[in-house]
Amino acid sequence: MSPSSIRDEAADADVPATTTDAFLGGKVTVRQPARGHRSGFDAVVLAASLPGTTRGTIADFGAGVGVAGLCAAARLGDVDLVFVERDEAALVLLHDNLAANAPLCRSMRIIAADIGATGRERVAAGLTAGLADHVIMNPPFHPASRSRHSPDRTRAAAHMLEDGGLDRWIRAAASVLRPDGTVTVIWRADEVADLVAALSRSFGSIDLLPLHARDGAPAHRLLARAKLQSRAPLALLQGLVVHNADGSYREAVDAVLRHGAALAIPWRT
Repeated sequence: MSPSSIRDEAADADVPATTTDAFLGGKVTVRQPARGHRSGFDAVVLAASLPGTTRGTIADFGAGVGVAGLCAAARLGDVDLVFVERDEAALVLLHDNLAANAPLCRSMRIIAADIGATGRERVAAGLTAGLADHVIMNPPFHPASRSRHSPDRTRAAAHMLEDGGLDRWIRAAASVLRPDGTVTVIWRADEVADLVAALSRSFGSIDLLPLHARDGAPAHRLLARAKLQSRAPLALLQGLVVHNADGSYREAVDAVLRHGAALAIPWRT
């Protein structure tokens, strides 16, 4: 995805140069770093995967500058958002972005916390039991032990997950959810075994939706949704093809990216 961008000067000495980017046809506007990790397609699709009936409190784990949570707020309106992030530079921009987009939903707040920390440390930071009805997350995709690190610190942190880190993210989600709460994750398709294993320890009714760049191509991403303490078996849903043969977005995907439409996903939960 290529949101419209305007280059800005840094407003804070600790924050690198930024761009101001518009998402969902301008419904959401955020500042994010001009270089390094930048939010785009994955964050918007993650937000679009939440059913239109979603209510209550949504926790955006690893929120970065807030794109996924803000896009969810723009779509759903009648919800409360909790943004969880640890990176100090991202938190500065996140505060600004929430202030700029405050009218989108009932309430928004930030918890500065390391999702991979111990349970006691997470609770001390504010990640308490019963915090949320839903968790959305876009964890770092690449196992640190099998990947080359980017020289950019923020980009490396956003893309590299230490061994066992996914388990900690999923356990953290389970620890803050209310009974029957759900978690929705966007993840790399070739690491699906690790995701299913991590989810299965606390969640059931795991639905997997493969995302294919083009018709006939192997899935490169997948969306997963699961319900806390459910005993329902896993289901593999029909995949979603993102691009037409000419490289343009398919109509349903274009509606998500440009107009804030929901993805029509037959989630069981």
